[in-house]
Amino acid sequence: MEQTNTSGKSVLVVEDEPGIARICVRTLVAEGFQVDIAVNGEIGLEMWRKKNYDLCISDIRTPRMNGIELYQNLTYENPEATKKFIFTTGDIMSVNTKKFLEENGRPYLPKPFTPEELRAIVRKAIIMV
Repeated sequence: MEQTNTSGKSVLVVEDEPGIARICVRTLVAEGFQVDIAVNGEIGLEMWRKKNYDLCISDIRTPRMNGIELYQNLTYENPEATKKFIFTTGDIMSVNTKKFLEENGRPYLPKPFTPEELRAIVRKAIIMV
């Protein structure tokens, strides 16, 4: 297995479900990442503006501003940031969600996911960035 140096890399997790957020934090901290949590895209956008994260893991469906809106805002403000996205969703069968994921080509992780699946997609995404 290929090793990726994650020490000092920062991840923003945009997730409104406390259980999923805890799994993300526990898994990513164990991998050497610094992790910040935002409960919706609006807070995530403000956090991104203050700190250029190495990666963002965003739920597609969060209150106030969802993951798609967060991604679209960053497309205009900081196009390079959009290369650093992984999406999570329990809504993979929705036509709009499926179309969005196909059009932007970013990796996504269907819910529920395991820590092993999270680690694998994050490692792959970090190599791509």
